[in-house]
Amino acid sequence: MSSTNFAPLRVTDPAVFGRVAVLMGGTSTEREVSLDSGRNVLEALRARDVEAFAIDGIPALVEAIRAGKVDRVFNILHGNRGGGEDGVLQGLLEALGVPYTGPGVLGSALTMDKIRTKQVWIAASLPTPRFARIAKGDDLRAAANELGFPVFVKPSSEGSSVGVFRVLKDADLESAIAFAKEYAGELLMEQMVQGEEYTVGILGETALPSIRIVPAGEWYDYHAKYIADDTQYLCPGMEGADEEEIRRVALAAFKAAGCTGWGRVDVMRDRVRGLQLIEVNTAPGMTSHSLVPKAAGNVGIGFEELCWRILEQTVQDPISEAASK
Repeated sequence: MSSTNFAPLRVTDPAVFGRVAVLMGGTSTEREVSLDSGRNVLEALRARDVEAFAIDGIPALVEAIRAGKVDRVFNILHGNRGGGEDGVLQGLLEALGVPYTGPGVLGSALTMDKIRTKQVWIAASLPTPRFARIAKGDDLRAAANELGFPVFVKPSSEGSSVGVFRVLKDADLESAIAFAKEYAGELLMEQMVQGEEYTVGILGETALPSIRIVPAGEWYDYHAKYIADDTQYLCPGMEGADEEEIRRVALAAFKAAGCTGWGRVDVMRDRVRGLQLIEVNTAPGMTSHSLVPKAAGNVGIGFEELCWRILEQTVQDPISEAASK
């Protein structure tokens, strides 16, 4: 695959976009990663003469919209509860008639909840590890014994490996149990996949080349994602029919969850069960360590063009929107 497989840019005049709010920061647990992503997107859009400006968080965005300063939003908020990936922001912008990047209300809300996403995948006959829903007060030890060790325990509605516990045996459960006592939401416990880790970026109707993630440590945690420089990213992650299959499954999973626009699907390949879907990210990171830009670069789409292609997804009719500016 090369950049020639992608349709020509639909928008060539940056004035068509009008005033673009690059929405970043917010109040979720992923604030710092979002600020880093947002700065990179802002720089890329401005480098192509887009009239882009930074907005930190949803309340500030609402004020700017009320003041008539926003024509569209490039959403790079991460997470929920003040982040922009849980459908709340999308519903607000739909109600106000402001175009925005990324999946809509349904896809954003559903995929922020890993448990409900897995239920949809199972209904669509898509492969995902066996799991248990852990409500407040539930017995983690009983759930782990039912699923069988090893397992992962993580919040159903967080990202960036926040609050994730790798549980190899019964004694390892203590930290997860302590976390569960303090955490207000639901937890997901799922069977650990024994095999390689991959991710597949989605851009419109196209699944980008897969990336195989090879952390220096035992697993791909927060440190490996955002801090370490010794994590290896192999792109494409597979070859031939295997590569075609992981892209097909990832795109099917993205669509089954009601997602459109752009995003990223995390997949693992179990040594026995084959491909296993893990989760969807509807506002992927755009930092120096981020994966969608790496995959886009593999097919000849540089960072600036990637940001432009994501933003132009918000334009319904380039000719009429240009005439209205």
